[in-house]
Amino acid sequence: MSERQFCANLSRLRREKGVSQRKAASDLQISQALLSHYENGAREPGLAFVCRACDYYGVTADFLLGRTGDEARTRLTPESMRQLADQLRQIADQAESCI
Repeated sequence: MSERQFCANLSRLRREKGVSQRKAASDLQISQALLSHYENGAREPGLAFVCRACDYYGVTADFLLGRTGDEARTRLTPESMRQLADQLRQIADQAESCI
């Protein structure tokens, strides 16, 4: 894990969500002080926190941990997979009508 990238991503995601450290910490079931430590790199989180943060912010663990960039940021949820499948079917139908 790129520690600096993790800290930056964690802080950035919270700001993008428009929530305070206090609110995010409460939602993530940790103290505000501990979230601050995670965001500034003073402490390293455990796996349980990383999983909760990924769910809370709707991102992949690879993105949160700094292993990938924005191109792989969002997790595919069942709903987004259905939408993607629908879009692919529409493209296939349009391509078929062109033949």
